[in-house]
Amino acid sequence: MTATDIDEARRSIGARRNPASQEAILDAAEAIMREEGIAGFSIEAVARRARAGKPTIYRWWPNRTVLMLDVYRRFKNATQFPDTGTLRGDLVAFLENQLLGFWKDRLCGTVYRAVIAEAQTNADAAEALYAYQAERKKVAVQIVDRAKARGEIGADVDGDLIIDMIVSFAWHQLLLGRVGEAMKSIEGVVDGILIGCAGLRSS
Repeated sequence: MTATDIDEARRSIGARRNPASQEAILDAAEAIMREEGIAGFSIEAVARRARAGKPTIYRWWPNRTVLMLDVYRRFKNATQFPDTGTLRGDLVAFLENQLLGFWKDRLCGTVYRAVIAEAQTNADAAEALYAYQAERKKVAVQIVDRAKARGEIGADVDGDLIIDMIVSFAWHQLLLGRVGEAMKSIEGVVDGILIGCAGLRSS
């Protein structure tokens, strides 16, 4: 059986993703990243590894950045957003588990840094990254919403801005390759943001 035959056997009707084919492609993409790094990652290499046709891959993932993001999303799905009972605890845990700690010494950090880099020069990559970030922020902002419900911060505090500040700090450290060092600053960063929130509430 040829790669084309296997691809046809996996393929679902229309543009819907066949779960078996999708997992085979994502497994292949992750394996290539682990073995050859981002430099060796391409749609052609994934197609060979997954024994899938390139047209199928391009139908579901129009460029390699979108495919990398889906591999990264699989890593992320294994972690849960924190609920420690306090805003400070949740933001510290957010940085430790969802951002800096999640990226430290792991393939997912390398993958995400590559996605951010490609988004600087590729409009499609930038759009895919923006959409992914918007999706993640909707969930992360719940951390701030819970704090408002508990009365820890005022209802007028901008939850989107708080999450943006946390994520911006983490991104900066990731792009500088200083994730490990930044882990030591997590509590100070969170406390600085909370001091600003307290000032906003009392004004």
